[in-house]
Amino acid sequence: MSSSVVPINLQALPSPALRRFAWGVLAYFIAVILWGTLVRATGDGAGCGNHWPLCNGTVLQHSASVNTMIEFTHRVTSGLSFFAVVGLLAWTFAGTVRGHLARVAAVASVAFTIIEAVLGALLVKLGLTAQSLSPLRPAYLALHLANTLLLLAALTLTAHLLGRSKAYLRGSVRLVAPFGAVASILVVMLVGVTGSLAALGDTLFPSSSLGLALAQDFSPTSGWLVRWRWMHPTVAFVASIFLIWLLVRAAQRKTHWDNRALSALILLLLAGVYALGLTDVLLLAPLSVQVAHLLAADTLWAALVVLTARLTLEPRAAENKE
Repeated sequence: MSSSVVPINLQALPSPALRRFAWGVLAYFIAVILWGTLVRATGDGAGCGNHWPLCNGTVLQHSASVNTMIEFTHRVTSGLSFFAVVGLLAWTFAGTVRGHLARVAAVASVAFTIIEAVLGALLVKLGLTAQSLSPLRPAYLALHLANTLLLLAALTLTAHLLGRSKAYLRGSVRLVAPFGAVASILVVMLVGVTGSLAALGDTLFPSSSLGLALAQDFSPTSGWLVRWRWMHPTVAFVASIFLIWLLVRAAQRKTHWDNRALSALILLLLAGVYALGLTDVLLLAPLSVQVAHLLAADTLWAALVVLTARLTLEPRAAENKE
């Protein structure tokens, strides 16, 4: 593939304010996701009944119960997230040149946000909240989680690409080792999906002791959601081996960017996720540890997306150095 130098037009680069806004939108979405975990863990998903988008058939809540306010707050913050991502899309198109890859990522962010809203509405309208034991609930939850991860990936890519001073246009990048990148993303998504199912099992079938929880995991009389809780740590362990190998390769590989610091950060985040996961199991999934575990996992996911973008979307010209 021939090399060509792509000149930098500093006036065409996104403004620092736009770049900060993009990262801020990502942080806000993560906060909304964490609040959603609070809704699921406390069983307050039915706090607004089966009404959507209204809460208990009204807009304003008078003398609302605690569970209603928790669910209502989640709906309000989720609604605001849609306006935030649409604002990001508009600003990205206004603040970037034609062919900027951040535009594609911003469009994907809006699309995944709409899908997220539809899936959330279906969970409510189908009654797949609170203590629902419907066989549809795990499938919808897995689909919801997969879309959430794709949404966070799109937002992360938008912010990352807006921050590039080179290799941000369609004609200025070359695609390198896409299959390894896709494999790593799919592996981490599988870990996330199994984790969401394990968390649902903990919510619906809580245990009073670690011994009882282990007995439930391997009891033939337990439901499949409980007996599959062991899948999450198993899949996570196998995935970590693959990710560590990938990070070592990324740190050693000579690319346009120096990936050693980012690879080290991801290793630290991976260790933190495992420590919080082990704590979550030993303490029988307290809410605070669940939220911290998810926060670490989402941060790890965003960092991995940035590393993947660095490894796969490289400048065409080797002499282009940031």
